[in-house]
Parts: sequence; structure tokens; C-alpha cells
Amino acid sequence: MDLRQLNAVLAVADHGSFSAAADALHTVQSNVSTHVARLERDLGVSLIDRSDGCRLTEEGQAVVERARRINGELDALVADVAAMRAEVVGNVRIGMIGTTARWLVPQLLAAMADRHPKVHLVVIDGVSTSLEPQLTTGHLDLAVVNLPPDPFQRPYNPGSELMATPLFDEDLLLIVPVDHKLAGNATVAIADTDGLELLLPAPGTAFREEIDEAVATGGARWLPKAEIDGIRLIASLTFEGLGPAVLPATAVPADRNGAWRAVSVDGLPCRSVGIALRRKGRPSAPVRAVISVLEQVVEDGMTERAGLHPPALPHRP
Repeated sequence: MDLRQLNAVLAVADHGSFSAAADALHTVQSNVSTHVARLERDLGVSLIDRSDGCRLTEEGQAVVERARRINGELDALVADVAAMRAEVVGNVRIGMIGTTARWLVPQLLAAMADRHPKVHLVVIDGVSTSLEPQLTTGHLDLAVVNLPPDPFQRPYNPGSELMATPLFDEDLLLIVPVDHKLAGNATVAIADTDGLELLLPAPGTAFREEIDEAVATGGARWLPKAEIDGIRLIASLTFEGLGPAVLPATAVPADRNGAWRAVSVDGLPCRSVGIALRRKGRPSAPVRAVISVLEQVVEDGMTERAGLHPPALPHRP
């Protein structure tokens, strides 16, 4: 087994055919086929089902996931050695939830260009439920995601391949039209929102779980007008007039044209956002540099953005 064989399988998986893989690797199709066949012979299994459009077998999927991590470790090795010469160089693939990316990415790019100009960032916008699998399989080096509502479940659940550290907390606000019955209140109790129809996050997401728990504890019930996986999409729909919603403070634009009101709901928790990494393997020097800059940019943003707070430190009762 050698790297050429692993990269051949990766290329077929990524590009969908042996010919496309050959183009991506700047070689001929016969070389790709030979490398894949030799790896299959060494492992004693079929990695690619050629009868079904070059679909990966179960064994092939396992090899691809490990091969991505191997390539990531090789990239980290090169980057770490370069960093020892006081020069951080390399690529970092970072995923980020959309509402946070909207305000954080511009500042991150500017700060990285100033402090680590030879680090190349690839930023993937997505929801937590789509970013976490990409992090697990090695498509991403780190991700900024919603954290579980229970601080004692962090980092994630036992046995998870991911770990996370809190980055910041932010207030959750109820956004309603100016003619809504609650629009005249600066703050309301959860009990006063019973029966409210809202655009809600999709069931099973961390954001939805913390909302559901708080509303139930407050003795109320919210009705889903629609359930949507993606806070930024919920915000867009809300401000287009399709329904009230609970949104993080940073997802609420300062200019709402006077058509909407932001109402605090006493008893709603803050949303917790954190940096997720794979448990295994040491982050490369470029990844560590990005994390350091992220933390500094967020710390600076605490004084500039309403509703942002340092992450709460959990204490067991």
C-alpha cells in the first residue's frame, strides 16, 4: 500500500469516474485503474463497484475516510515543520454556520491576512448538521457550530469522534411584526408566548432542543408554522414576512425598516457557539493559528456587537 494507491481511490470517489480521476491527478486512466486494483488486491476486498457507476463499496468508503485523514496528517506535518521556522504556511478548511459566518468571516479573513498571510482559508458555509459529518470524514479541518444545550454534554456525546470548545454565547430574541400583540414589550415571560406560531429550527438540532426545553420548562407551547434546518434561512424568511421566529442576536440586522420588533423572552437560554475538531490527531500549525485568531476576533467583537457574551462556565449542581 502506498500514497498513490490511496490518492487514486480518493480521486475516483471525489470525481465519480476513473477518467475524471486521471484528469484530476494529471495522469492517464490506466495508471489510476492499476493503483486501485493493486490496493484492492493488497486488502483483499473490492473498493469500487464498477458495475454501478464507480460507486464506493462499504470497504471503499472506510478506506476513503481514512485516506483523507492520512492526507490531512501529511499536510499538517509539512505545515508544522514550516511553522518551526517561524512561518505558518498551509491550507485550512473551515466550516461555519451561516448566521455566525455573516459577521465573523470578514473579520477573520482580514485578521488572517494581517497575521498569517501564507495561510490559505477555504470557508464552507453550512448548518451544524451538515458541517459535523464533513469534519468527521476529514473534508474540514475545523468547524464553528452550535453546541449542545447541556454544557455537560460538551464535547458532544461520549464516543463521538468530535470534540468542541465554547467560543461565545449570544442572546436569543423573539422577532415579531410591529402589529403583533407582543411587539410593544421589551421583555415577555415564556408563559406569555403560549400558543405562538413560529418558524422553528428543524427537530433534532441543538438549537431546537434548547428552545423546546426552555419553552416546556416555562409552561408554554409553541406551534411550528414551518420547521427549517438553517437559522440564516429562518432569518431571511422572517424578514420577508413569512412568520415570527426566535433568532440569535447576530442574525438580527440593525436596520429592520421599522417593520419588526426584537423582544427578549425571559427564560430563553443563550445560544452557545463553539469550535469543533476531531478528537484524534494534533491540529496542524495553520489550524492552531486560525483558532487563535478566531478567539481574538470574537473577544474583540464582544464590545462591538450587542447580545454577544463570553461562554458561560458550567458548574455542576
